[in-house]
Parts: sequence; C-alpha cells; structure tokens
Amino acid sequence: MTTATLARDAIWPGLVNPEGSRWHYLDTAATAQKPQVVIDAMIRALGSDYATVHRGVYARSADMTLAFEAARRKVAGLIGGDEGEIVFTRGATEAINLVAQTWGQANLKAGDRILISTLEHHANIVPWQMLRERTGVAIDVCPLTDDGRIDLDAAERMLTPAHRLVALAHVSNVLGSVLDAPCAVALARSVGAKILLDGCQSVARLRVDVKALDADFYVFSAHKLYGPTGIGALWAKAEILDAMPPWQGGGAMIDRVTFERTTYAPAPQRFEAGTPAIVEAIGFGAAVDFVTGQGLDAIHAHECALVQAAREALRGINAVRLFGPEDSAGIVSFALEGVHPHDLGTILDEEGVAIRAGHHCAQPLMAHLGVPATARASFGIYSDESDIAALVRGIERTRRIFG
Repeated sequence: MTTATLARDAIWPGLVNPEGSRWHYLDTAATAQKPQVVIDAMIRALGSDYATVHRGVYARSADMTLAFEAARRKVAGLIGGDEGEIVFTRGATEAINLVAQTWGQANLKAGDRILISTLEHHANIVPWQMLRERTGVAIDVCPLTDDGRIDLDAAERMLTPAHRLVALAHVSNVLGSVLDAPCAVALARSVGAKILLDGCQSVARLRVDVKALDADFYVFSAHKLYGPTGIGALWAKAEILDAMPPWQGGGAMIDRVTFERTTYAPAPQRFEAGTPAIVEAIGFGAAVDFVTGQGLDAIHAHECALVQAAREALRGINAVRLFGPEDSAGIVSFALEGVHPHDLGTILDEEGVAIRAGHHCAQPLMAHLGVPATARASFGIYSDESDIAALVRGIERTRRIFG
C-alpha cells in the first residue's frame, strides 16, 4: 500500500472495504463520502461538547449555541450570503417545499405561471405541482438543447409577465450540465419573476455567489457537500424571508405565545421550529471548512479532468451510449446496449465499483431521453483514474456475461 493510499484512507474511511481493499465509489452525486474531519467534528458535538442550543443559560449550551450559529455563518459564506439569510432545513427537498408552501402560497394564484425545465429533480417538480393543486398556478416546462442543457433561448421565448417564478437546477443531477445562471436570472428579471436555483450539485464543485447572481432563492444539501444527511439550507434575500409566513409551528420559532395569539421570531428562526439538528449543523460547518480548504476551483478542475477521461474511455466501448454535454460537471450518465442499468450496477458492485442506476428522481428527463433509466458515474474530491479503470473493467465483464 502506497503512502498516498494510506493518506487517502486516513482522510476517507468510507472508501476502504472491510478487508482493506479500495472501494471505487462513483455515486457522489447521490451522497458524498465524509472526510475524517467532519466525522470527528460530529463525534465531539455528539459527545464532549453536546448541549442544547439557544435555550440553556449554562456555559456548555452557550458554547454550543455559538458553534451552531458559527456553522450558519460558514454555510452562508460558502455561497456569498449573510447568516441571517440562511434557514437550516432537512435538505434541499424541504427547502423547496418551504418556499412553495410559504412564499408560493402567499404570492401565487390562478393565472400566475411557474417555469421549470425538463431535467429537474422531482424535488423541483412535485412541490410546484402540489402548489398548483391548491392555487391553480400553471407550470411550464422549458426544453433542453441537443446536448442536454436547459435551453435558455427557448426560456426567453416562453417567459411572459404572467410568470412569477423560475425554478431551475444549477447543475443537473443526471447529465451534469451547468446552467448559465446569470443569464437565467436576467431572463427571470426581464418579466419581473423571482428565481430559485437548486444548488445541490453545484455547491460542492462550483464557486457560487448568490449576491452577485442576484438570485432570490438558493437551496442545497449538506450530504452532497461531504457533510451529514438530515440537514440542508435555504438561502433567500432578507426582504423576501422577512415577508414570508412561518410554515411550521412550535418551539424556537416564536416571539410570544398566549392562548389568544402568537407572535413569531424574525427570520431565519421563524422557519426553524423545534429543536434543531445540532450535531448535523456542526458537521455541515465542518464540511464547508473542508471544501473551502481544498479550493472549489481545484475541485472543479479535478472533476472536469475525470469527466473528460471517463467519457473518452466509455466512448471507446461501442455498446455505450453517453448522455449530456462533454463538459458536464462531475457526472457522466450512460447506457450499455442490451443491459439494464440495474443489472450493470449489480455486476459492477461485484467488482468493487459503486454507481447509481435508475431514473435518479428525474423520470420526466428519462422519458425525454427515451430510456427507462441510466447508469451514472459521479466523481468527488477522492476520485481518481483508478476508479475509471475499474468502471471500464466492470463494463467489459458485464458485456461478456451478457454476450
């Protein structure tokens, strides 16, 4: 075992199989492995540092409150926002639902329109459909370009003053295609619409500055950012958050409660009812520290090189059909002729290679591509050329098995 391998294994314990062999993990777009520093931070938070936040008058509670709010500042800083504009949620899915059920319910009505795209994750489709059932708002779907990008020329033709919201993925979780976010924001502004960007796949690999973008809402999850599951963030402009009603009632989100009436805390606390995910927030902050320490430009360059190498290697296999643009961000989706992605994924697992196989919570996109599912290899900080080589070996073995 090389010194580099030992160092990698010490940083990424999840990449080592029980017998000590390398696990070729190519499912980072679903959830990223956790570096040891994040694990250690969460162990301390759950153990020697543990206490409740915001309520205790004893020293450890005060210290944990400071650490909890420091994590909020780190998360805000990652995307160029202010700490008062970050609402902790259970993930990006809950963040989009929060916007739909608060801002959407209060501001949208029959006759208004929402624009989404063909490649959206179900989390950026279903909440708007649920809102449509309650309010009568209409939903329009922007098509894609031939190489799998959101077609902003088509969006410009589709947008009207009736559109009140544009909700788009910053990076596709299936195709890896990167949205021209400044252009999308400008298009929304041209008709007076708000814009929400799903940043789940972007924050771990691209520099994001929500203020420079002039976005209205930005959502993402910690677990795709090398942090824990169960926590994510909604960023929204302060004036928008201040005008949004609360969506869950209980402790922590109140100012004063009587049996006659209740007044609410200011944002972001107004949207964080109940005891928060304390340990997860600490892990979230530690993950932000880790990623910023690595450097987002370096991460993106590393993943771009791996995408290029993977696409080149897969293109050399005649039976493979590639999806998405050549410059996809960290993600390569493909199909192997005559083999269902689930079968491919099973055989690859036997070879110590983990990919995602299925519709990736993007069934409308699968219908657009004309396939029931795809195989998806997605890269992270810890990925290298050996993962691509193992993937290719596994595909070749699969071809032999299926004749």
